[in-house]
Amino acid sequence: MNPLEQARLPQTPPMSATQEPRRNETFQHKLEQFNPGMVWLDAQGHVTAFNDVAIQILGPAAEQSLGVRQDSLLGIDVVELHPEKSRDKLRFLLQAQDAGGCPVKSPPPVAMMINIPDRILMIKVSKMSGSNGICGTCMIFYDVTDITTEPVVRLAGGDETLPRRLFKIPVYRKNRMILIDLKDIVRFQGDGHYTTIVTKDDRYLSNLSLTDLELRLDNSIYLRVHRSHIVSLHYAVELIKSEESVNLVMGDAEQTLVPVSRAKAGQLKEMLGVV
Repeated sequence: MNPLEQARLPQTPPMSATQEPRRNETFQHKLEQFNPGMVWLDAQGHVTAFNDVAIQILGPAAEQSLGVRQDSLLGIDVVELHPEKSRDKLRFLLQAQDAGGCPVKSPPPVAMMINIPDRILMIKVSKMSGSNGICGTCMIFYDVTDITTEPVVRLAGGDETLPRRLFKIPVYRKNRMILIDLKDIVRFQGDGHYTTIVTKDDRYLSNLSLTDLELRLDNSIYLRVHRSHIVSLHYAVELIKSEESVNLVMGDAEQTLVPVSRAKAGQLKEMLGVV
């Protein structure tokens, strides 16, 4: 038996984007039309006020996940309004300090998924300064769910719904929020709460974790082949098998060799039609 086997994979063109008007509008144009949610926090991170958009989004989340009525949200720790997996990320955002020494300079926005009602938010916080120094925080967020995900899919015979699938990924670069089209993404590489998104020509840093992403990607196209890697099978170039490992060559600029775990090797070969 040859200790090293290589299988060149047939090149499948990337999936075509669905032609819908809502996808063709620019992200910046859409942001200009958004009414942002706003939450005022005291110095300890407790809610002191919010606008109507914030209560419409955070209210149902608090009531369904925490059992807290909307009229009881004032005074609550804002971190408690988010799912457990998102809390460390939010705490980091709220506690971030500017490396240049300015106590009120805002950190970059983060993208966050909240579980009820399965929304994707771009969140930015600004420290507020009064006569005695930092006195609280203004949290501003845009609900980008409808321009980054497919419509809700309800399962037949019940009220249960599937997580909304992503078709664009929100990221922050050069002081702008931009959307990356999913069909252009070759692979995702995870590192804790953060993920490097690799296209054929570029790289982007996202603060959505691989776990966040895996639940909302089409599993007939995207496969988590390793704890730190999700790949688009459309961009798989070559499968390399040896006695001790399986690796997948991807179609990014570096022709990256992605490790495949033993647990995923069989599923990957089946999906690629490789014996």
